Amino acid sequence: MSKHQELAGFIWSVADLLRGDYKQSEYGKVILPMTVLRRLDCVMEPTRQAVWARAASYTGQKRDSLLKVAAGLRYYNTSSQSFATIGADPANVARNLRDYINGFSSEATEIINRYEFHIQIDRLDTAGLLYQVIQKFADPRINLSPQAVDNHQMGYAFEELIRRFSEISNETAGEHFTPREVIELMVELLLAPDDAVLTGPGQVIDILDPACGTGGMLSAAEEHIRRLNPRTRVNLYGQEVNAESYAICRSDLLLKGQDPSHIVFGNSFSQDGHDRDENGNRRTFAYMLANPPFGVEWKKVEKAVRDEHEDRGHAGRFGAGLPRINDGSFLFLQHMMAKMRPVSEGGSRIAIVFNGSPLFTGGAGSGESEIRRWILENDYLEAIVALPDQLFYNTGISTYFWIVTNRKDSRHKGKVILLDARDQWRKMRKSLGEKRKEISPEQVKHVCGLYRDALQIAEDESHPSHGSVKVFRNEDFGYQRITVDRPLRLRFEITEETLAALREAKPLAKIAGHEAFVDALKPLLGTVWWTKAEARNATLHAVVTAGTMWPAGSSVDKAIWNALGVPDPGGEIQKLKGKPEPDPDLRDYENVPLDEDIDEYLAREVLPHVPDAWIAEIKDPKTKTTTRARIGYEILFTRHFYVYTPPRPLAEIDAELKALEGQIQTLLGEVTS
Repeated sequence: MSKHQELAGFIWSVADLLRGDYKQSEYGKVILPMTVLRRLDCVMEPTRQAVWARAASYTGQKRDSLLKVAAGLRYYNTSSQSFATIGADPANVARNLRDYINGFSSEATEIINRYEFHIQIDRLDTAGLLYQVIQKFADPRINLSPQAVDNHQMGYAFEELIRRFSEISNETAGEHFTPREVIELMVELLLAPDDAVLTGPGQVIDILDPACGTGGMLSAAEEHIRRLNPRTRVNLYGQEVNAESYAICRSDLLLKGQDPSHIVFGNSFSQDGHDRDENGNRRTFAYMLANPPFGVEWKKVEKAVRDEHEDRGHAGRFGAGLPRINDGSFLFLQHMMAKMRPVSEGGSRIAIVFNGSPLFTGGAGSGESEIRRWILENDYLEAIVALPDQLFYNTGISTYFWIVTNRKDSRHKGKVILLDARDQWRKMRKSLGEKRKEISPEQVKHVCGLYRDALQIAEDESHPSHGSVKVFRNEDFGYQRITVDRPLRLRFEITEETLAALREAKPLAKIAGHEAFVDALKPLLGTVWWTKAEARNATLHAVVTAGTMWPAGSSVDKAIWNALGVPDPGGEIQKLKGKPEPDPDLRDYENVPLDEDIDEYLAREVLPHVPDAWIAEIKDPKTKTTTRARIGYEILFTRHFYVYTPPRPLAEIDAELKALEGQIQTLLGEVTS
């Protein structure tokens, strides 16, 4: 068992104390904030006396800054309490704990308040559990000092705890955090092309994760850069809507010396926490990465998002289009792309984790298709990497990295790399929730190598990994959606069904004497006409002979001929304003490659089979203009990597069936003997 799992397991044992007084889904309200407090307490231990001394001797201006200097941290605590003293006074444990929490500087207090821990203090005290919980966390075996548990291991421990809480609470798949090896691969793909730049002197790198969770991706990105260049200044920015995850992320950055105010609480769509910098300028980032929740609806923020889309267009964040309400994945990507730096200032690179839906959901003209169109036509998409399934803790679905940038190098311009890494996994010794597979360090290195050399591998058919890498032009993913119509062919007849339909037709039923009109047609029962003119003459004669009137009105006339007309391949072609009327039941749709003439496609692929077909003119719902084709974009990843496997020979299957029959007969003989 790893250090972080062992630590998380020990902390989890506190749940034994809570059982009965707390529901399982409520354990995190106690365990997570207590773990954060204990970590802060251990980190402050070496400078605690120095802070107390400075606080007692100085009460003037800039006291906050001086106390931070004394602490050697971005936060401090002036309370005379610690976990040791709180646990040593059972009678006053609640009062001492509150005094301890109130002694923190604002940076730490804001984090603790997000847990609403004051409610749990009262609840634990009333249940007689507060002293026991404090004793558990004050135990020397739970030493959370940086010397005993480094930031890596602490981050793992937090993630392990959250994973367990999310499992017992049945929370949404993909809601919390990303497996560490997936983060490592993602960061490598995001930053690897810039290794030479990152190692330069005087580098200042800003990184954003708008769905940062506990901050795992941000931490991994910082560590990658510092391995390349320890002198690089890395500024981490994030936003998180889950209060507990936000608090953990902010405390993690606080402990690492980062500015915790860069982590903002709230929904990135309706409360953009990184819209402007301190000078009022639009904030941009060199690198952005995210693993947003899969398939989560955005109905709660629909008004804010639609207003920005309609009022600001491309001047806002969502100008390219809006996806369907039950999946906000593309909103996250557009939110990030709105924060890309201009190419003149170095440009930006983005890595984001998606499920398969953003690849193809939505037909031509839909919000998703228009967003894909905008990304591809502007040459922003560099690559998509398919990952193994069963890689995440709360879902077993297939996932993909999208790498997006506005500064492709000359070799990649106008091209998109598709990399199939679905076979790059090894089975875990022990499953963690839905996570049964992991990517080994060697496999991470292999995938990064494929990505780096993708253009050469795609051209070299002899390369052993040639089948895993394909390179396409941007326009290869586009298509023209055409509507193919065929003429409506009808014969006309009077049957019992025809007469019943006429009696029930609403336009006809509103006219006085409609029953007499229907009765006038009864003598024609069983009659069939092959042209509308013949049918009109015969029915009109029958109505006049019966001494009644042919009802007037276009809607009535339409209802009559809808009842009398029967689709028939040998029937008469019906015309509307001199042109063949389309048969809605025979209407079909074709996706024509973007760079092909639609009339040539029709002549080659359609007319040999249905010579009377034509391309219909349709009205664009947005522009209200008439067109013969709508442009769409989709990325059918699986189709591009499909390898046909021929079925086994029938003789082989037959032999296997006979062998199984023999085994069954043998087993039955053993049972009956």
